[in-house]
Amino acid sequence: MKHLPQLSVFAMVMATAWTQPRAEAQFAPAHMPVPPAPANLQAPAGHTPYLKTRAIGTQNYLCFSGPEGYFWKFLGPQATLSVHLPWMQGEATWQVATHYLSMNPAEGGAQRPTWQSSFDTSAVWAKAVASSTDPAFVAPGAIPWLLLQVVGAQRGPVGGTALTQTSYIQRVNTSGGVAPPAACDASSLGQMVLAPYTTDYYFYQPNKK
Repeated sequence: MKHLPQLSVFAMVMATAWTQPRAEAQFAPAHMPVPPAPANLQAPAGHTPYLKTRAIGTQNYLCFSGPEGYFWKFLGPQATLSVHLPWMQGEATWQVATHYLSMNPAEGGAQRPTWQSSFDTSAVWAKAVASSTDPAFVAPGAIPWLLLQVVGAQRGPVGGTALTQTSYIQRVNTSGGVAPPAACDASSLGQMVLAPYTTDYYFYQPNKK
């Protein structure tokens, strides 16, 4: 049996998301609810979510020393983003993007959180514009929830635009990912710790006119 090209698989996923009545509204902007979140994390008016993903990965820290002593320095994330869709007689998990830290060409190489499509390698870079540790939303021991604004976008090598319409990204429903509880000191200088985390990323786009 031949393997389907990646873009054909993507088309099948999209078709499933739109035609299956049991599908979660993960690719359907008209039916996707805005997730519950603190008021400061709401996307501005005129932007609606078009993609919901579940991320599993790590938040990475390095034991570092500076003028004020030793501390855990945040290096960046590394995660895989997936969606869950009905498939045949059950449910399938489809990887749709990866998340990591990289240089944003639109800002002269500034380091920004990056989301890159697994289907066409289009990518967006974003900066955090609001955060929350409100205990009414954020679980104990979890990294903050965030609202990020896209500050760079790039098509894939053959012109793919799977993510380039993104204007804002919400990080909600976080678990884990905080800096290590163990002290950073001379004995652990240069040590890297990968703190497991999970979260939901909601991707927003400008409303169609």
